[in-house]
Amino acid sequence: MTLVSDAHTDHGAAFVDRGGREVVDHYGRPDSVGRAVRNGVGTIEMGYGIVVVTGEDRVEFVDDAVSNTVPRANGEGVYALLLDPQGGIETDMYVYNAGERLLVFTPPNRAEPLVEQWRENVFIQDVEIRDASAEFGVFGVHGPTATEKIASVLNGAGSPEPALSFVRGTMVDAGVTVIATDAPLGEEGYEVVCAAADASEVFDTLLVRGLNSAPFGYRTWDALTLEAGTPLFEYELDGRIPNVAGIRNALDFEKGCYVGQEVVSRVENQGRPSRRLVGLALESGSALDEGSEPASLPEAGAAIVDGDAAIGEITRAVESPTLDVPIAFGYVEYGAVESGDTVAVRVHEADVPARRVDLPVHEGSAGSARLPRYSD
Repeated sequence: MTLVSDAHTDHGAAFVDRGGREVVDHYGRPDSVGRAVRNGVGTIEMGYGIVVVTGEDRVEFVDDAVSNTVPRANGEGVYALLLDPQGGIETDMYVYNAGERLLVFTPPNRAEPLVEQWRENVFIQDVEIRDASAEFGVFGVHGPTATEKIASVLNGAGSPEPALSFVRGTMVDAGVTVIATDAPLGEEGYEVVCAAADASEVFDTLLVRGLNSAPFGYRTWDALTLEAGTPLFEYELDGRIPNVAGIRNALDFEKGCYVGQEVVSRVENQGRPSRRLVGLALESGSALDEGSEPASLPEAGAAIVDGDAAIGEITRAVESPTLDVPIAFGYVEYGAVESGDTVAVRVHEADVPARRVDLPVHEGSAGSARLPRYSD
């Protein structure tokens, strides 16, 4: 459940369920809102699950479980993955060292399973793990003027840097933590964390105090992250091997053993995975014009074909607010299609021409750290 439903409704929000949590889908004309974010700054209520890990062995415990090295210094964070024994991604997460506790931000439906799994793995360690999702509000602030926006309302601290570091301060009378993001929208970005009781005041501050900010929802989030080349858990990552997804920023190839590491290392040593994630720009045509948006776009799983051969499948397709054409993410056989090559996507049993495009498809004020990269 969103913490500030009344405020969203006042701005004309339509809601949608995302991972078992009600979030804002859009406020009307998500394409126009997307351009507003690209040209200035926007604010979104994030639908994270939040896990708190405490105890003397908290850092070592989480570090042993995940694919990246957990920071030991207060005020630092890292992007990491929890893998299954076959190397498939069970969840992605951001892990922040907040002094006497770690805060773990997950997709909304992954917090409770993560707590259960980690509790089962606690033996003699001094570790306590709990789901604290209902205790916090988290708001994303993104756009080329996001730094100016934060500076205009944050008291007691400057804007944090580098990416995934954070500072503590206040906004009006509310205590907040401000995190520098790793630019998932391809723009300067921050996340503002507050107590759930302060969420309404903080959201209002981010919209109308200091530099104004446009509210936006998850339909715009999906479009702008795709433009930036940022894979998302629910579309591109769930169950995939991280080498295939190309999210090398989530992997520390030098750290000790964790579940799934052998598979990651084996794929890495092969030189390249069997598949890779690519961007596609789709031509407008009869197959895309049937029905109303977003039903006219290719659905997840739609085949990508080259002649008569199926070479991959779509994971996500959106109307690009920046390019004003449909764009998509898809997994294809490695080497099957190069930048600029034309393939086709099956939409409503018709083949729609599509061109492979370099990622990101939009160069914003910052580059996404999750842009797919491969060892070749």
